[in-house]
Amino acid sequence: MSSSNSLMDSLFQRSLEDLIKGLRLGESNFISRSLEEIRREIKATDLSTKSVALQKLSYLAALHGVDMTWAAFHAVEVVSSSRFAHKRIGYHAIAQSFNDQTPVLLLITNQIRKDLNSSNEYEVSLALECLARIGSEDLARDLTSEVFTLLGSSKGLVRKKAIGVVLRVFDKYPDAVKVCFKRLVENLESSDPQLLSAVVGVFCELTRKDPRSYLPLAPEFYKILVDSRNNWVLIKVLKIFSKLAFIEPRLGKKVADPICEHMRKQNVGKSLLFECIRTVFSSLSDQETALKLAVVKIKEFLVDDDPNLKYLGLHALTIVAGKHLWAVLENKEAVVKAMSDEDPNVKLEALHLLMAMVNEDNVTEISRILMNYALKSDPLFCNEIIGSVLVACSRNSYEIIVDFDWYLSLLGEMARVPYCQRGKEIEYQLIDIGTRVKDARMELVRVSRALVIDPALLGNHFLHPILSAAAWASGEYVEFSKAPYEIAEALLQPRTCLLPPSITAIYIHSALKVLVFSLGVYFSAQDPTSSTLAQESTSSGSSVVNGFTYSSISSLVNMIESGLTSLSGTIDVEVQERAKSVLGFIGMIKHEMAEKATSQDTETEARKAIAFMEDVFSEELGPVSSTAQEKVPLPEGLELNENLEGLQEICREVLEPIAESNSSSFYSSDKVSFSVAKLRIRDQEEASSSLPPPLESSSLLAEHRKRHGLYYLSSQKADDHNDGDGNDNNTSNEYPPANEISVDSFKPKKKISKPRPVVVKLDEGDEPKTKPDASSSSNGEPLSRAIQTALMGKGKEKESEKDNHEIHLDTENTEQSSRRENKKKKKEKKKKNGESSKNRSRRQRDEEASVTKPVEVPDLLL
Repeated sequence: MSSSNSLMDSLFQRSLEDLIKGLRLGESNFISRSLEEIRREIKATDLSTKSVALQKLSYLAALHGVDMTWAAFHAVEVVSSSRFAHKRIGYHAIAQSFNDQTPVLLLITNQIRKDLNSSNEYEVSLALECLARIGSEDLARDLTSEVFTLLGSSKGLVRKKAIGVVLRVFDKYPDAVKVCFKRLVENLESSDPQLLSAVVGVFCELTRKDPRSYLPLAPEFYKILVDSRNNWVLIKVLKIFSKLAFIEPRLGKKVADPICEHMRKQNVGKSLLFECIRTVFSSLSDQETALKLAVVKIKEFLVDDDPNLKYLGLHALTIVAGKHLWAVLENKEAVVKAMSDEDPNVKLEALHLLMAMVNEDNVTEISRILMNYALKSDPLFCNEIIGSVLVACSRNSYEIIVDFDWYLSLLGEMARVPYCQRGKEIEYQLIDIGTRVKDARMELVRVSRALVIDPALLGNHFLHPILSAAAWASGEYVEFSKAPYEIAEALLQPRTCLLPPSITAIYIHSALKVLVFSLGVYFSAQDPTSSTLAQESTSSGSSVVNGFTYSSISSLVNMIESGLTSLSGTIDVEVQERAKSVLGFIGMIKHEMAEKATSQDTETEARKAIAFMEDVFSEELGPVSSTAQEKVPLPEGLELNENLEGLQEICREVLEPIAESNSSSFYSSDKVSFSVAKLRIRDQEEASSSLPPPLESSSLLAEHRKRHGLYYLSSQKADDHNDGDGNDNNTSNEYPPANEISVDSFKPKKKISKPRPVVVKLDEGDEPKTKPDASSSSNGEPLSRAIQTALMGKGKEKESEKDNHEIHLDTENTEQSSRRENKKKKKEKKKKNGESSKNRSRRQRDEEASVTKPVEVPDLLL
């Protein structure tokens, strides 16, 4: 009955072609119905029906992501079939779905071993391909002997695939090197180009992980480099030598000549030519002849119309630009021309090369060229240009910048570029220049004034950081301004409502600085000592810089007052507080100013307040090291890494909500209200308690509440007190200026003859600390040790075995002599133990030497 059911299933079973046709029709629920059908068919006893069902499942898993791990055992059953068509379906499903955690993985070990020993080379190929994909440590260990046998197979297809499997076997089971490595090296002498390509490809991958272990094979690779005519084999050999040349510098002089011969050939392939150039640029740059020839050959790529070849040429130049910049300068015209290419990758590589050419002499010219390209480029590449210029000019505390007035103007032009989105970077550099370079502050204020006055910039949110920096610089260095009234008017223009509240607060703070400076100048001019100087300067015909009259200072005060009145009712707390603070200051001095105009008294309250504010803003801000926080000593007794798990136990009564019997869940607001109510009840109970707390604890609690009252939940008594006395404002009026700043400059003025101003540099912390990559020693890897042991020979192991044998014989003799002569027992034991320790220490030294001794290149090559 079961055989008839299987026959019916196979007759009416839908094939893979039928499944594909049904998918293309787009029927709803077709995949789910097909999976149900596959689950039923795959349980059949007929292997043909099972294999077709597994084939359809593999198709759905590959294209539609259907899970097929449940069919792992059925795949093992299909693989065991004697028909090749079934084996191919089964091995494909196993390679597609198996991994190291598959439960039935070990069930296929014997089946793979059986197929590896098959006389059918195609079955052997299927087993090798499957092993290369899913080979685990257990499979690699159990099948190493079979792989070793196939490495010497007379069938080219089998041997080529066995060579490819070796890479997986070595990775999973390094001890397989002792068995297979010698035969793998023998295949380097094969005359079959396919076998040679396979084995060189394996060594190319192995060398990429640990090149030092393969230096003894340099003669074999050199012979292939000279004799081979296969471009792909030569490319892989060149990749190997590019790694080996770093380990053994003498190797570069030997391989430079054959590489130059390949580059001089007339009809050499572009792929081989580029690999030769890249090898010379990356590893043989010390060979002058090869380097000059490579620079000549790279021009063929730069002038080619194919964007792919042009990109490869530019990429090769970026490799050599660090050591030999002259190679890039010789191709400067081609690099600049590549900036206009349609391919974005070509333009990006050209930009990197231009940045590599920047120095103190040509930074102005290259920046001008790049800014012209930025105006004509798309938004993405435009910002790449701006970012590259910013990074290059700010490197090592602006070491290539001589004229900071020009650079500030350049930063202003960047802010004017339509697609500029580098506001944060420009902001940081402008604040950094303002704090480091004192001679550039006048130009900084001029550029900042131009930015703040322009109302068109307020609508671009990418420029808001730059405007924040410009406002900060205008207020911080207002003494360098020729028109403080214009700056204050620009800071309080109506369109500032488009700015975010954090930047609006900076605008208000800068307006306060302008006001304090202007009032200070005005009151200083009223003093007898300063008024005499003002009269002398006026009589001589020269205008007094920042001179204020009563009408002008009154106009400034009224303008600031009117501008801040609208901001005092804003929703943001910070903006509202700053606006009201400045308005309170203005209200205090306006009456005093009117009395000052009619009175000769110089010691007024307004003058004292202005003098106090001038002292507040007189402290100069300087650059701060990025490692400044690390230099702050840790207070004694402060444990930053202390575990705070006990906090939950301490605050359990406050943090846990009060659960009601008729409700199973609460909103977060309910939880907070319950906790607050509980705190208030507890405070009231403490207040009404008949037992007063100790005097010391109550005084400490009162002191803590006084210092950190903002973080305490007010009790009912405190609420009543606040209702009676008014609102208790514990917030601070201090608001730090922006961390970053940006500046715009217009009509840059070049001052080449001007000496470079002093740039404040910090002893440490100007540049971020970069930890060097700790390159793991190749001797610590099991595969590397196994490779080195296979190449160094068995001499060390034999010597070690001999030492162990001597130790064993010495121990036996010691025991026999101790039985015969008791008097000589201690002397013999000490003597033999001493010899044993010497032998043991010598053996340990030999083992360490076999591991730490560097692999040398044979003299045959050098």
